[in-house]
Amino acid sequence: MFLILFILVGLALFASSIPEIIDLIGTRSKYGGCYKNERGRRHIVVCGHITYESVSHFLKDFLHEDREDVDVEVVFLHRAEPDLEFEGLLKRQHTRVKYFQGSLMNAMDLERAKVHEADACLVLANKYCPDPDAEDAANIMRVISMKNYCEESRIIIQLMQYHNKAYLLNIPSWDWKQGDDVICLAELKLGFIAQSCLAPGFSTMMANLFAMRSFITSPDMAAWQNDYLQGTGCEMYTETLSPSFSGMTFSQASELCFVKLKLLLLAIEVKPIDGGDTKISINPQSSKMPANTVGFFIAQSAEEVKRAWFFCKGCHDDVKDENQIKKCKCKNLAKFRTGVRAIQLVGRAMANSKTNCPQQNMVNSAMPIPIVKKNMMSKEENGAKNMMNGRVKVPNNTVDDTYGGYHLSYEVKKLMPTNKSTAQQKPSKLEVGIADDQAKDFDFAKTEMKYDSTGMFHWTPARSIEDCILDRNQAAMTVLNGHVVVCLFADPDSPLIGLRNLVMPLRASNFHYHELKHVVIVGAVDYIRREWKTLQNLPKISVLNGSPLSRADLRAVNVNLCDMCVILSAKVPSNDDPTLADKEAILASLNIKAMTFDDTIGVLNQSSNAPDAMSPLGSPIVLHRKGSVYGSNVPMITELVNDSNVQFLDQDDDDDPDTELYLTQPFACGTAFAVSVLDSLMSTTYFNQNALTLIRSLITGGATPELEIILAEGAGLRGGYSTPDTLSHRDRCRVGQISLSDGPLATFGEGRKYQDLFVASLRNYGMLCIGLYRLRDAALTTVDATSKRYVITNPPFDFGLLPTDQVYVLLPFERKQSRFSFSETEV
Repeated sequence: MFLILFILVGLALFASSIPEIIDLIGTRSKYGGCYKNERGRRHIVVCGHITYESVSHFLKDFLHEDREDVDVEVVFLHRAEPDLEFEGLLKRQHTRVKYFQGSLMNAMDLERAKVHEADACLVLANKYCPDPDAEDAANIMRVISMKNYCEESRIIIQLMQYHNKAYLLNIPSWDWKQGDDVICLAELKLGFIAQSCLAPGFSTMMANLFAMRSFITSPDMAAWQNDYLQGTGCEMYTETLSPSFSGMTFSQASELCFVKLKLLLLAIEVKPIDGGDTKISINPQSSKMPANTVGFFIAQSAEEVKRAWFFCKGCHDDVKDENQIKKCKCKNLAKFRTGVRAIQLVGRAMANSKTNCPQQNMVNSAMPIPIVKKNMMSKEENGAKNMMNGRVKVPNNTVDDTYGGYHLSYEVKKLMPTNKSTAQQKPSKLEVGIADDQAKDFDFAKTEMKYDSTGMFHWTPARSIEDCILDRNQAAMTVLNGHVVVCLFADPDSPLIGLRNLVMPLRASNFHYHELKHVVIVGAVDYIRREWKTLQNLPKISVLNGSPLSRADLRAVNVNLCDMCVILSAKVPSNDDPTLADKEAILASLNIKAMTFDDTIGVLNQSSNAPDAMSPLGSPIVLHRKGSVYGSNVPMITELVNDSNVQFLDQDDDDDPDTELYLTQPFACGTAFAVSVLDSLMSTTYFNQNALTLIRSLITGGATPELEIILAEGAGLRGGYSTPDTLSHRDRCRVGQISLSDGPLATFGEGRKYQDLFVASLRNYGMLCIGLYRLRDAALTTVDATSKRYVITNPPFDFGLLPTDQVYVLLPFERKQSRFSFSETEV
């Protein structure tokens, strides 16, 4: 009887607990648990702004078939559960993608995602957020949390605003040299647009290079579309050059790669003589390449780039078919490969011994290598240096003028304390510390400062914005020609977009002062006043307090005579209808295209270009080209927030509204740019960190880690005195565009092949050709300003040239006036 009673009571109690049990089971998320690496593969943790759209775009590029070394699992960590559409994506990619619900600020959730074992942690930003500074602050807090949990973790973060990069330098374990990197969307977006002011369409070329895309040509497509699509299939790769390249100059190696291997060699890694960190040198002119040089290539696939590693002069000198250049049995080459692999293995072993995280794996040395740890060999060879937390520590008895391995300028060193004795100072250098420097000051008063303290940009003493503001009448009286017009839509309280990032590439010191294009900003002066602190030290800037939609204001700044009209918007997108975020930019673009101009404007007597002819702004009057009669011929680039709005820019195109941005006519012609194209940079940086360094060097005009430290102080650019060291920084290449309609290269436009132009430009002028800007209607035989052009990236060697073609080139610095009118843009 007792047993029966006991069972009945137990059943009653169990029955009463069933709702609680069900509730406990039901509240347990299916996205809980821990990550288990059952296949022994590397994994990355992706966090930040995680939505279906952001994840699908990221995975499309990260898992692209052209990447041969994608043996990496992607782990997403986010606070919210995925919606149904997102769940469908996760199920389709379940073998390579995992999703966990949790917070980056919780150490337990970081443990669940195995952040300490991850190969890297990627933080995505919300590009369409209403408050960019708040978005950046939240993502920087996520970085702080992950670095606090595991300071050796490699982190790649997207930031919206350039000025927020400075806060990352405050994180003690943030180390650029150990793989941590930041992709600043404002810096790169405006940098791309700035380069398009120098070479129209260049933004499209670069955007296509770092995005993984496969092209499929079709006989049903127009000829220009097939040419453009072939270029979109090119990507940037790195590879170690074979010993056959040792002792060659860059020009010789680049010619050999293009003619023999059908590869475009853009740049190489250069190790300084003093044993410092390796640097990327783009189209260098004088130095010869040592053994083990790493090259940066443009090619269709990673398989093609292996030819540079396999090439052997003894075995492949007579080979005509580049596809037959494969691994040979040459004894010397085999020894070289063995030696390189041994050195790389030592480097990997030392890298692993210096970190607690086992995730720093490298790919096979015979494959295009994503270089994560720079200069690992040079650190090992230099026995005088110690490593502490991934940074170089210099003993107290040595003289050092570096910070984190980077050489500092005089202006930066003045801010730092000194601990050197007089006996340890080198008389040939300015040492750290105010007392040391003051003892050796030269006569600064007689020295004019023309460049910033790094020697990378033109500089002028700070000017008040009132001195640069023009009214409509003053602008109309000013002879503006060959300038850049910036149409800026902004409210007085709009978020800062960082106009400095647009102007600084146009003020790079590898331009001569007379080559600098005048920049005229048309917009609300109340907003520009907030940005002015970052612009006041850059020369040749004017402001027109007006509206970009006012035709009177546009005529006053001679928009038909400009080399480029840039249309930007700083306004916050409305939450009600985000597709209307581009309404002002589209209206401004259509407004300019609908305008007509007097064709006599700008056709002044050339005798006015006398040495004493000066404009009201104090700059020489230089007439570059005749103005456009129709607004549709004005060179223009429009920044868009939403890709789908590109369909409204060109009324004569037949692009489908669902067409991807890179396939649309405005993007192919270089007249539209959207921040979404920068999404691919996250994957590119993970697989090849140096690719981002190369892109940043080309786009920003020469921004360096030293400059980042200076700008982090918040005082803007500092002037510097011209020394041989700073003046040597001017000697770097820049982007240009050469016309084949006239000049010394005109003969190549008469039916010659692209390879002939490539070789002649490299041999005779040191110019590296990287692509063409061709009229869309190839039937035209004269330079017709009414026709649109499109971008052809790295054309095939046998590609036929036309007299109307323009060529994208990487130009070496010339101390004298250039032989070409590079500031001129013919359309």
